[in-house]
Amino acid sequence: MTGVRMRLPWFIICLVLTAWCAEGSDVLELGDSDFDRSAAVHETLLVEFFAPWCGHCQRLAPEYEAAATKLKGTLPLAKVDCTVNSETCERFGVSGYPTLKIFRNGEEAGAYDGPRTADGIVSYMKKQAGPSSVALLSEADLDSFIDNYEASVVGFYSGEDSTQLAEFLKVSSALRDSYRFAHSTDVGTGLKYGVDGECVLLFRPPHLNSKFEDNVVKYTESISISSLRTFIRDNVFGLCPHLTTENRDVLRGSDLLTAYYNVDYLRNLKGTNYWRNRIMKVVTQFQDQGLSFAVADRQEFQDELEEEFGLGSSEGGDIPLVTIRTREGHKYSMQEEFTRDGKSLERFLEDYFAKRLKRYVKSEPVPESNDGPVKVVVADTFDEIVNDPEKDVLVEFYAPWCGHCKNLEPIYKELGEKLSGDPNIVIAKMDATANDVPPNYDVQGFPTIYFVPSGQKDQPRRYEGGREVSDFITYLKKEATNPLILDESRDEL
Repeated sequence: MTGVRMRLPWFIICLVLTAWCAEGSDVLELGDSDFDRSAAVHETLLVEFFAPWCGHCQRLAPEYEAAATKLKGTLPLAKVDCTVNSETCERFGVSGYPTLKIFRNGEEAGAYDGPRTADGIVSYMKKQAGPSSVALLSEADLDSFIDNYEASVVGFYSGEDSTQLAEFLKVSSALRDSYRFAHSTDVGTGLKYGVDGECVLLFRPPHLNSKFEDNVVKYTESISISSLRTFIRDNVFGLCPHLTTENRDVLRGSDLLTAYYNVDYLRNLKGTNYWRNRIMKVVTQFQDQGLSFAVADRQEFQDELEEEFGLGSSEGGDIPLVTIRTREGHKYSMQEEFTRDGKSLERFLEDYFAKRLKRYVKSEPVPESNDGPVKVVVADTFDEIVNDPEKDVLVEFYAPWCGHCKNLEPIYKELGEKLSGDPNIVIAKMDATANDVPPNYDVQGFPTIYFVPSGQKDQPRRYEGGREVSDFITYLKKEATNPLILDESRDEL
């Protein structure tokens, strides 16, 4: 039929595409009929329980697929659609999506609480494959094991019957999610690293080796899970680690200075360490003063730099940008350009420890007029308005796009009007997406409302009541420092 174009129904096209995608996927698809049988044949298996309509599942899908491809032949990844396999999902207590669990020989071993990126999943699951500690039979095995992008923890013991080896294997099993472990039953395997008896060595990643710190750290105490965990935690990152989106939560558990530039250890090792060595030379002078240090790829964190520090992609060029973020959420940005001799970084650190630096606070401009019934607060006026020691303040943290906030707006305005004649209380609001929220306020969703009583500004109280004007009035009558003065021109509640 030359010249005639056949049009297939859409449902047939969808079926063909679905079949093609499933066939081309490295993620195993399991269901009620085959889950137990299929899971049992794998020593270690990661399973994602998902729902097709789930936005988080959709965002995870390409990362999960890429991880499955990278792990192909090493360790399988699987998925279960809970909308059509409810029996399996209910059996394993799935209550939200996506839920990821690790299975060993068909038995549930525990929840997966690792990263949600392809590389993060690969790194995490490689630690789950095989034994928790790799047996090293020779010096060549040792050299091969420690030549890795991650740190390596290696135990050296006098024989298979060593009591310390037994304890080491318990530790490796408990901590396998986080670290790489190996062991040798011949202490001579580590001779060139100074091993002359039973001990544990922590090898930092070769690409981070530097003349400014030891590349190998020795642990010689009696082994327990808590003591070895503490040793690894305190030493694994070294003086100036590589901050990534995978380890940032751990590293930011302490006050942290970060230098952002083109960090690329795969394609530009020399250039990356050029700047890192200059940073390390300076920070060795400050390493025992409670501040940690790191380098990070600027492109990987550019959105965060712009959002959190107001640093655009055009600023700094190829020169490192330096920031400090404390555990309390205080932020500082080095204004002077980073100099190759490190003197500008040295001055920045001296000013930080001398408390001469001005904190960076993201703030909208101060409103030219602020006479409405609901006072507009920005970060730069938070202390002036919310922390006014003479006034009680009810402050709403909102987002402009938030539907619940929009619904609350006329109610909140009416509340402000009713209390506009009360000199002791302020009804206020702040756009939490455009202003830094003080660290003692926990704002995870919108709207979030706090009551901040006069004389107790360090003890804001989260408002958990109803969202009608009468609910707010009832709450404030109970909590306000002084009796409320309601506007008599309006109907009193």
